[in-house]
Amino acid sequence: MASGIGRASALLASGTLVSRVLGFVKIIVLAQTIGVVGSASADAFGNANQLPNNIYVIVAGGVLNAVLVPQVVRAAKHADGGRSYINRLVTIALVILAGTTVLATAAAPAIAYLYGVTLGPEQLALVTAFAFWCLPQIFFYGLYAVLGEVLNARGSFGPFTWAPVLNNVVAIAGLGVFSLLFGADPDGSRPLAEWTVDKIAVLGGSATAGVAAQALILFYFWRRAGLQYRPDFRWRGVGLGKAGRIASWTLGMLIITQISGVVQTNVANLAFGVAASIAALQTAWLIFMLPHSVATVSIATAYFTRMSEHASNNDLTAVRSDFSAAVRVIGMIIVLATAVLVVVAYPFSRVFESGFENVQGLGNVLIAYLFGLTAFSVLFMIQRAFYTLEDTKTPFFFTLFQVVLFILGALLCTLLPVEWIAVGLAVVSTITGGLQALLAAYLLRKRLGSLDGHRILRSLVQFTVAAIVSALVGFIALVALGGNRADGLALSSVVGALVTMIVVGTVMTVVYLAILRLMRSAEFATLANPVIARLRRLDP
Repeated sequence: MASGIGRASALLASGTLVSRVLGFVKIIVLAQTIGVVGSASADAFGNANQLPNNIYVIVAGGVLNAVLVPQVVRAAKHADGGRSYINRLVTIALVILAGTTVLATAAAPAIAYLYGVTLGPEQLALVTAFAFWCLPQIFFYGLYAVLGEVLNARGSFGPFTWAPVLNNVVAIAGLGVFSLLFGADPDGSRPLAEWTVDKIAVLGGSATAGVAAQALILFYFWRRAGLQYRPDFRWRGVGLGKAGRIASWTLGMLIITQISGVVQTNVANLAFGVAASIAALQTAWLIFMLPHSVATVSIATAYFTRMSEHASNNDLTAVRSDFSAAVRVIGMIIVLATAVLVVVAYPFSRVFESGFENVQGLGNVLIAYLFGLTAFSVLFMIQRAFYTLEDTKTPFFFTLFQVVLFILGALLCTLLPVEWIAVGLAVVSTITGGLQALLAAYLLRKRLGSLDGHRILRSLVQFTVAAIVSALVGFIALVALGGNRADGLALSSVVGALVTMIVVGTVMTVVYLAILRLMRSAEFATLANPVIARLRRLDP
């Protein structure tokens, strides 16, 4: 069983890693095409391109994660292997998504205004124009999630994580076409008035085409998995009412989360086109999400199906054991990733930006986010534990707790100098996310009776001590490579930044793992012993 989890996690991680690498290439190309910090063009596109995600998660995103996998696992016990249930669930999901997409696209001006109350007329007009091209992504995000989660629930994990590779390829090609037709603007100096219909169509349309390709390719893998979708509108009598009741709390949770997103966007837009704003927050968040997506999501997704099976059999001891194992394995990777990314935050930002002030602006936002990475990843696993128990009510309340605190903090950020608003928002996100994770862990402990807390805490302390030492060594290496000077190797060019990241990251990883070995970390031993044993067998 453990080897199965390991293989599934490795497959998920490999697909996610390739996708994320291409995602970074896409964002780098986007930065070279329209800029990042202080770019009105980038902030306008960033405002519009986040809208389909925001609306999608309200309508279906988290609902699918919370409901679909556990329900499909249970439906597999039906005489037909769950095929009838899957067809009915997919049909109703697609009907809702299609209706939502049409309505949202028609309401693009109102939606853009909701997120852009603080924008000027010319800025809002460009956001709205991009929104018409981006909002159709809602349907394709939903289609991708439905088809992919069904594959995951049936043990076919690879396609869901490899499909975004196609999305990034299409989007990168679209950016290349844009640059060839209209020219690149890496400094973000293109006036808003120069954004004509053809420019907007190529940039916004290629982004939507990538998402569509990501979704449609999954039909091929459905057929390979022996599934064939046939629309079925007979929605009564298969337990969808129960699924709907479960989903109602998740829907509420997502709505309150998006309320905080509206506040954050409007506060960030106070720096629109002037300093770090929406584009900088999105770029920093993409970097922040890299280790989370590669490690946390991959491990959690593999464990989620297994935990759902144990929960369906009311085996809470097994659920607790899986949760503890997942958190400890995730923690070992995420704590190291946090330390490395904090140390190389400026070189990493240099990959996207050129001016030293802009590098600092993006780097400071990234550092502010990163200190909340471990709590964010642990919270992700806690939420999945509640979902396996078909409890979406409790996550609603601990999310409400975080949202209220975040909104208050975000409003206080309006008092900051414009160049520090984005950093302030990231700090507020980190603090409130940490408090949310603590509350969520307490509530899960009450539900399961125990979280194996002593073992988890001991492991996290070991990881943190090792990370602090490795960070000190990494910082010394960073300074030696000129990471504290605009003309140093680390910040003077993209190549220098990449070299610095590789050198510092490698040094920190070696130090981190060596310290864990000295501490006799059980998680490190679990990871390293099979590798060492295999190497010994190869030794003549």
